Amino acid sequence: MATLHVDVVSAEESIFSGEAKFVALPGELGELGIYPRHTPLITRIKPGAVRIERADNGQEEFVFVAGGILEVQPGTVTVLADTAIRGKDLDEAKANEAKKLAEEALKNAKSDLDLAKAQNELVALAAQIAALRKFRKK
Repeated sequence: MATLHVDVVSAEESIFSGEAKFVALPGELGELGIYPRHTPLITRIKPGAVRIERADNGQEEFVFVAGGILEVQPGTVTVLADTAIRGKDLDEAKANEAKKLAEEALKNAKSDLDLAKAQNELVALAAQIAALRKFRKK
């Protein structure tokens, strides 16, 4: 059975490194599914869930990313995330509180830069909450 090596890293740490049968993640233009021997590709990714089907036990690993870059080579997938959090480490209460703060910042934005920062934060937090809820259902 063919596999591919997957690395998910953020600025702080390596989140996942291992062999996988399949990887799915939110590309800039839509959901991407990657199998071994995929055509080489580099693209930006949107905030959302990276789902990795492990080759060793068939379990699905779940990682939330707040955006970043994806590089695909025939035997390797590398996700360079702005921020990455393991699914098991996500906290819905903290995410909801941060979303409320971002909504407040959006209302109180005094410049275009403040508005853009608040909008980006709100989009990432909404994606994190949606990904967390999807993860919890499994």
